[in-house]
Formats: sequence, C-alpha cells, structure tokens
Amino acid sequence: MATEENQSSNWTTVITPQRHLFDIDLKGIWHYRDLIWLFVKRDFASIYKQTILGPLWYFARPLMVAITYTLFGAIAGIETDGVPRVLFNLAGVVMWSYFATCLTSTSNSFVANMHIFGKVYFPRLVIPISVIISNLVSFSLQLLLFSGFLGYYMLFTDSGVHFTQYALLFPILVLMMAAFGLGLGLIVSALSSKYRDLIYLVTFGTQLFMFATPVIYPISMIPERFHWVVYLNPMTAVIEGFRVGFLGNSSFNVEMLAYSGGVIALILVLGVIVFNKIEKSFVDTI
Repeated sequence: MATEENQSSNWTTVITPQRHLFDIDLKGIWHYRDLIWLFVKRDFASIYKQTILGPLWYFARPLMVAITYTLFGAIAGIETDGVPRVLFNLAGVVMWSYFATCLTSTSNSFVANMHIFGKVYFPRLVIPISVIISNLVSFSLQLLLFSGFLGYYMLFTDSGVHFTQYALLFPILVLMMAAFGLGLGLIVSALSSKYRDLIYLVTFGTQLFMFATPVIYPISMIPERFHWVVYLNPMTAVIEGFRVGFLGNSSFNVEMLAYSGGVIALILVLGVIVFNKIEKSFVDTI
C-alpha cells in the first residue's frame, strides 16, 4: 500500500472527476489556453473553407439578412422609431447573430468533437469556450460592417442617428450575450449526449426565439399592455441597449438590463451544474 502511495506521488498530473456540481477547473482551463487558441483558429478557418467568397461571407450574410428584413419591413409598413430602416435592422441582426451562433454552435460542440474526447484528456469546457471566442471574431468583423453604415448615416445624412452614454455598456452587452449562449448551449450539449434530436430543436427554436425578440421591429409597435411579455426575454435588453447606445433611439432602461443580467447569470450557473452532472458519464453515452 505504501508502495502504491509512493508511486502515485510521482505523478505530475492527477485527473479526478468533478466532486461538486458547481466545480469549474479554471486553473486547468488556463493551462490549456493554447488548445483553446488552436480550436479558435480551426473554427475560423474551417467555416468558409473551399468557398468562393471565403471570409467575405462574414460581411455578406448579415448584410443580405438585413436587406431582406428591410424590404419586408417596408412592404409590411413596420416602423423603426425614426431610425433609418436598414441601420435599424442591421443593428438587430448583428447582435442577434452573435447570440444565436454561440447557442447553436455550443449546443453541437460536444457531439461534433466526440472523436476527440475518448483519445485525450482536457477540460471539456475548453471546447464551448473556444466556440464563444471564435464567434467573437466573426462578430467583430460584422461590427465593422455596421460601423460603416453608421458612419455614413451620421456624416452624410440628417437621419438624427447619434451616440448616447449607453454606448459605454457595449462590453457588458457582449458579455451577456456570450454568457447567455454559453449557459443555454451547455444545457443542450449535455442533454444531447443522450437525446440527439435536441440539437435540431435548438436550431428551430432559435429561429422562433428571434421573432419573440425586437430584432426587426421596435417595442413601440407592440401594445403597451403586452410590453411585459417582451421584457421577460433577456435578449430584449441587449438589443435595445445596443440601439439606444449607437442609434440614440430605443425603449431601454437600466432596470430592464439588471433583470436580464440576473436571468442570464442564473442560466449560466444552471448550465454549468447540468454539464458537471452529466460530464462524469459523458464519454460513455456520447
């Protein structure tokens, strides 16, 4: 017995299962930061590999979607509270795309990388974290597109678009979207190890969820007695906070943001708990 203890003391790394439901190996994640960076580069390079436009799709996709919603809004007579229609839609599409991509990519990240889990050990949270970061790169490129349109309307038109002090909240809004997508994605990815059809449900549900969020329409067009329903959606404060900060016109207040932050934090904690509970048998079931 003593010999076994002496031998075990010679190991440089000891891998043990999670002991607590809310046990995050931050030290291990930091130790594998180079692996995170490799996954980020892999995801960024593989998305539009062997395509004609290549990285230009990062600009083309939100632009085409925004133009489509702009034409639809013009035909349907959807108001934009005085903000240029294309700018209003582009702001909502760029912000929503980051959250939706984080959610769908994280939900599928474990199933898509299951061939790696049985071969080598690393903290499993490395993969969803790398997904959040790689999507942040594409989000930054799409913000450049939005900034170009914003600069044009501010400098060459009298649209009335202007910055407000709420623009300083932008880093918080990005962090909230990342945490929301990560929390929901961890829940789905953990459960999808047994129920694969949840992945397809998330893709469909995300599309429906967008129409419950003021992405292509303002809150002002909803009857006031139903505003509380829209405010229950944590993404409402994120979208409206971005618009009021960079476009100067939106239905936004700090209380709405505080509520959304609390709900997102709760979902993130729940996601980590569910993930840690299922991680112990994750490799066997996937």
